[in-house]
Amino acid sequence: MASSSSEELIDYPVTTQLQPPPSTLPSYPDMIMRAIEELNDENGSNKSAIARQIEATYGTLPPAHSTLLAHHLNKMKQSSQLVMAKNNYMKPNPNAPPRRGRGRPPKPKAPLPAGYVPPPTRPRGRPPKERDPNAPILVPMKKTLSSGGSGRKRGRPRKYPVVAAPPSSGGAPRGRGRPPKVKTSVAATVGA
Repeated sequence: MASSSSEELIDYPVTTQLQPPPSTLPSYPDMIMRAIEELNDENGSNKSAIARQIEATYGTLPPAHSTLLAHHLNKMKQSSQLVMAKNNYMKPNPNAPPRRGRGRPPKPKAPLPAGYVPPPTRPRGRPPKERDPNAPILVPMKKTLSSGGSGRKRGRPRKYPVVAAPPSSGGAPRGRGRPPKVKTSVAATVGA
């Protein structure tokens, strides 16, 4: 490199890391609640208004500010610290009735009288037949063919293997399939 008096090298500071956010910032839930209080809108404040208020109040914020804000707003909404109505976040009304869960509410149960003991629960299934305690115990016997019925077993009949018929004594055994047509002479068919 040629050395000339008109060229001066300027040494610029090189920053390879982002500066961490100052630790003097309060937590995001605290910043969000303070921003909603300062905005003081009766219909609530939307996410962009809350973000602008936090930026105006605290100035230097982390680079992922919008992601952190969305995460904490969602978390605060699910934990009922904030209420959302028409895309606006607001503090819950302490005089409002508690939110009902999903589904049909259970029917109110009548109070039981004092000293009432509920009967034991019934076991599952069909109750056994009443039996005479003095009667002898009869063990049922297997059904036999003489006791009635058709004499066949239940279900589909069993397939038995096909037994080949013994070959006839008159000649060669027959082959498989249809036998070929017998050819007749042309003279015999014309003369008839």
